[in-house]
Amino acid sequence: MDNSAPEVIEDAFGIPGLDFNLPNILMIILTCAIVFFLCLLVTRNLKMKPTGAQNFIEWVVDFVKGMISDTMDWKTGKIFLPLGLTMILFVFTGNLLGLITTVVVGDVAWWKSPTSDPAVTLSLAGMVVVLAHYYGVKIKGAKEYGKDFFRPLPFIMPFTVIGEFTKTLTLGLRLFGNMYAGGVLTSLILSMAMSGGTLIFILSIFPMIAWQALSLFIAGIQAFIFTMLTMVYLSDKVSDNQ
Repeated sequence: MDNSAPEVIEDAFGIPGLDFNLPNILMIILTCAIVFFLCLLVTRNLKMKPTGAQNFIEWVVDFVKGMISDTMDWKTGKIFLPLGLTMILFVFTGNLLGLITTVVVGDVAWWKSPTSDPAVTLSLAGMVVVLAHYYGVKIKGAKEYGKDFFRPLPFIMPFTVIGEFTKTLTLGLRLFGNMYAGGVLTSLILSMAMSGGTLIFILSIFPMIAWQALSLFIAGIQAFIFTMLTMVYLSDKVSDNQ
């Protein structure tokens, strides 16, 4: 008897040489919509003494400001506050979607964490690295920024270039690995609950509740780590390294 988990085939479409993953696109749109409407709802009637959801969002703003202040001078880093807020809310929401449940129709996973796909996390990481270079050139100037690749010694330049590629890989794959593993475990618990009879279903409730509590913690930690590393990479490019 084969107890291995069924292989999930992604539904892709596109043009020759360029494919689009439809489940990923739908989950990314859903994540963006949740974040957008949540922020819109919270900021519609702002109060001098925040309560409820407004209080939470203001706490998130202060939390991200703290991350920026810990990694770079606030005068330079304040322009990254919108980026940090967007990043932490998007990643946290995306992490939660697939850790709550996974929906597979046929062989296609239509409901999952968008951050459980390496294409999504590596795209986010690539965007962060590109932005870091862009703001490095914008703030320091092209000539001064170019000198950073030869500091502290000229011969380390090849290693610096290699490091830029490894930053993309480590930033993206760290998030992907944690979210993919979480999604697999959620699927296994749900499969066990649905296919093992009434007794197994009842017994599966307890590990599922415990796993959901841990999933919430993991989703928050991974969003924090991704956003913090984003600010660290930006700081490395825009701060004076002399």
